[in-house]
Amino acid sequence: MIVHCCHCSECQNLTGTAFALNAIIESSLVEVDGEVSEVTLPTPSGHGQTLTRCAECGVTIYSSYLSRKGKLRYIRVGTLDSPQECPADVHIFTSSKLPWLQLSDAVPVYQDFYDMPGSWPEAAQARWKQVFDD
Repeated sequence: MIVHCCHCSECQNLTGTAFALNAIIESSLVEVDGEVSEVTLPTPSGHGQTLTRCAECGVTIYSSYLSRKGKLRYIRVGTLDSPQECPADVHIFTSSKLPWLQLSDAVPVYQDFYDMPGSWPEAAQARWKQVFDD
């Protein structure tokens, strides 16, 4: 649907780097080949998220925010076979962005969160509506 580049301090901590790059997609479209393990962690919103990791190497493959009722997966773009095909569509929580990271004007930047999915392209909004109207 859309690719978030999240600069919040929680994502920095969970990924061990400057940001998390997540491709948001319907849960029904996600298939994982191999065994996984899951851990549920608290989030600043109070809703929590479940991290799904490769059981063999421990890398987080995707997260599921409990406020979304498991209907979406936030795929870690770096785990995909072709991550170059999923550039950031939006930068969020840039108020906590590391100061040495320079962002391009070519991608929308939000200091905090934004109107999701209201700011998305129409096709992505239609997919969101289909997921949450079921």
